[in-house]
Amino acid sequence: MAKNDYFVLAYRLLAYLYDCLKKEKKPDWEYMMYETKQFPISEDYFVYLFEQLCNGGYIEGVLVFPQNGYCGIKDTGIRITPKGIEFLQENSCMKRAAQFLKSLKEAVPGL
Repeated sequence: MAKNDYFVLAYRLLAYLYDCLKKEKKPDWEYMMYETKQFPISEDYFVYLFEQLCNGGYIEGVLVFPQNGYCGIKDTGIRITPKGIEFLQENSCMKRAAQFLKSLKEAVPGL
């Protein structure tokens, strides 16, 4: 796996949102931004990640919409869903992504 692998990115985002939910804190968009250490991807890939997680029912509170020929993201109270928590904990690809990040010691800060 690589740092920009879809499942690594999805794991990182879902784990972060689950941690925020448990700690009852609002997610920080500075942590969840593209072209950063946490998400070393382009804006297009970033929007795709959010779009797929939202459409799959793993996250809610995010609107992905067309904007000047591209897609934009609007936060309306982003959070992980119960389906997202189950996916995070039960999916084999998510487990491999978690092991990959732990081997790099790059899991979500504070987890």
